[in-house]
Amino acid sequence: MIERTPLVNLLTHLVLVGGLLVLLLPVYVVVVAASHDLVAVNQVPMPLLPGHHLWENLAVAWQKGNFRNVMLTSVIVAGLVAAGKVGLSAISAYSIVYFDYRLRMVFFWIIFATLMLPLEVRIVPTYAVAANALEPFQALFDLSGLSVTLPRWNLLNSYSGLVLPLVATATGTFLYRQFFMTIPDELAEAAKMDGAGAFRFFKDVILPLSVTNMAALGTIMFVYAWNQYLWPLLVVTDQNYATASMELGRLVPSAYGEAPVWNTAMAGTLIVMAPPLAVVVVLQRWFVRGLVAVEK
Repeated sequence: MIERTPLVNLLTHLVLVGGLLVLLLPVYVVVVAASHDLVAVNQVPMPLLPGHHLWENLAVAWQKGNFRNVMLTSVIVAGLVAAGKVGLSAISAYSIVYFDYRLRMVFFWIIFATLMLPLEVRIVPTYAVAANALEPFQALFDLSGLSVTLPRWNLLNSYSGLVLPLVATATGTFLYRQFFMTIPDELAEAAKMDGAGAFRFFKDVILPLSVTNMAALGTIMFVYAWNQYLWPLLVVTDQNYATASMELGRLVPSAYGEAPVWNTAMAGTLIVMAPPLAVVVVLQRWFVRGLVAVEK
């Protein structure tokens, strides 16, 4: 236990306040820029106090960025990705911890090794699979000499293409595995004595105990999926499947077009920031408990 002294408390609070200021400064600049007109934003230096055009800029950004439609698409995609990551990682960790088969630790370390391969690194093969999801199986049939022709399954310009390549998560599997290993073995033995099978034990015992972990992981993964920009930009050419991050990028014109309207772009940034911020605020208690709770 670290001894609490006035000096240590002061230094600790100074570090916390400094970190908070570093985090909030970019947000404050965005709010200030979104509240001024274009002339004020382009001044050097830009005004440091908020202006009186915030709602006007928000309305322009909402209309220009077509956020009425793309926000719904982003909510659907982020929600499906978060739910898929939570469910898939829980099932995979349950299999690794509670089923005794020879290669379970090999599978776990293979999954864990994918932490070193983020989406940006495997973007080309992932895009190739999304263009035809059955192509790997077709290659296996061709290598085996079987004359089987599979239909083409194109995931581009679809919710499936936006969601499925992002669903697997080694982080979630590791988080669940570490939590499942803290659950007493007596619970599994008692469930067996009561005649509960693997599915019932998972549904009635494991999942209720994992609520805080599910909330923590779901919050992280919702924000992760919401902020995805590169993958939607590659797989979506149909405006009906555009996401909020994509539209936010289009609010800033290219260097070869018209001059950037920064106040509108910053207002669009506030709009895009709102949903993940709301999710974090609503689930922050569960999020903290899921990450730091010791007693399970």
